[in-house]
Amino acid sequence: MALKIAQRGLIDPFIVMDVMRAANELAAAGEDVLHLEVGQPGTPAPQQVIAAAHNALQDELLGYTDSMGLPELRQCIAQHYSSVYDVAVDPARVVVTTGSSGGFLLAFLSAFEAGDRVALAAPGYPAYRNILTALGVEPILLETTAAERFQPTPRLLRAAGGNLDGLIVASPSNPTGTMVGSKELEALVAWCRSTGVRLISDEIYHGITYGSPAVTAAGLDDDAIVINSFSKYFSMTGWRLGWMVVPEPLLRPIECLTQNLFISPPSLSQHAGIAAFDSGDELAGNVARYARNREILLDRLPKAGFDRLAPADGAFYIYADIAQMTNDSPEFCRRMLAEAYVAATPGVDFDPFSGHKFVRFSFAGTEDDMMAACQRLADWRR
Repeated sequence: MALKIAQRGLIDPFIVMDVMRAANELAAAGEDVLHLEVGQPGTPAPQQVIAAAHNALQDELLGYTDSMGLPELRQCIAQHYSSVYDVAVDPARVVVTTGSSGGFLLAFLSAFEAGDRVALAAPGYPAYRNILTALGVEPILLETTAAERFQPTPRLLRAAGGNLDGLIVASPSNPTGTMVGSKELEALVAWCRSTGVRLISDEIYHGITYGSPAVTAAGLDDDAIVINSFSKYFSMTGWRLGWMVVPEPLLRPIECLTQNLFISPPSLSQHAGIAAFDSGDELAGNVARYARNREILLDRLPKAGFDRLAPADGAFYIYADIAQMTNDSPEFCRRMLAEAYVAATPGVDFDPFSGHKFVRFSFAGTEDDMMAACQRLADWRR
């Protein structure tokens, strides 16, 4: 008799990882593949971070840390909110996590029961809805369009009906790069407060913006859960380090969860991460490179036929409407990779409603790769 497989594991895949595997297989076979599929900085960790990691390897035991993270790192994160946002955050409310992914798991487990309903925008980061589903929490997808800048609004939330328990907001957003402005975020906070809905603010692309700076929910709502990461702005994806700012009543539940699920975040990454906050010049250089890459794609993609683009306010993505080219974005991306050797992510990864007619390009790589990709796409589309 076949043994049972738990239903919680039968969730949708994270398609971008499947695309990356196919791209890597082509590259291993000797093809010159351009990677515009994965949202991963093409730069290493800052030099001071690397130096701090070397020092920690020499000088530290690198055993378990406090489950909530090194006190010095928590203090640095709290100071970051003061210096960047002019928002006072008590270091006691900072929880260091195993990447933002660990933060989402802890947030969802501590804030929601099985059967609760949590709203989020579509298109949006697929791991939100997949983790919620695995935990028995129902994701309520808000079908957004360019008219809402692909972001949730009080109107869409009211249309979703009552009995919501949570709302996830991402600004800048993956995959669209759009941002929620100060007034719009205040309106969402007010709506959550008036309806008893828990706000979870994904701020992992803060620092990577091309106009107005991003607004943190930490300065607007003490009941919100704010999640950030060292992966994107700090260019430390593989170090698996993130953080949360959490309401005081959730501190002990989250501590108990992280003790049992993770014991503690990676200690080497924590010691090194302290130095990330002293790497501003290097990080600003990375953002300047993203800005150049963004301009290349915004200028050259339309010449290749990709002329319906979401506003890329932040992050490092261009979300393109390709309805005039195809109604099957997975097949379109498969052909793009096989024939032009340009890897991109089909919109169905982010949006079950309209994702079949969208594709996401990441511009986190090199300037040369962006220019080469645009030329290949132009040639391919002729």
